[in-house]
Amino acid sequence: MQDQIYEYHAEMCQVFSHAKRLEVIDVLRDGEMSVTELAHKLGLTVGNLSQHLSMMKERHILLSRKEGNMVYYRVANPKLIRCFDMLREVLFEQIRQDAALIEARTR
Repeated sequence: MQDQIYEYHAEMCQVFSHAKRLEVIDVLRDGEMSVTELAHKLGLTVGNLSQHLSMMKERHILLSRKEGNMVYYRVANPKLIRCFDMLREVLFEQIRQDAALIEARTR
C-alpha cells in the first residue's frame, strides 16, 4: 500500500515539473477560467494548453465543468495553492541564499 501512495505522489508531482502548468495553477488561484481565457492569459494555443489541462485533470489537480461549448477549469483543492506557495517560498529562500553567497565571495 505504501508503494502505491508513493506512486500517486510522484504522479501528482509531475504536474509541478513544467513551468506552464505551474503558471496555470497560479492563474487559477482566484477562481475558474475558460480554456480560451487561460490560453490568452498564458500565451498558449488552445491545443497546447488542452494537453496540459488534461494531464492536470487526470492527476486531480484541476476540475472542469462544461457550459454550452465552453469548458471552465479550476483548482481542485485549495491546499494545492498553499503547496504551490510554500514551494515558491523555498525557491525564493534559496535564491536569497545563493545571492548572499555570491556577494560574500565577491567582497
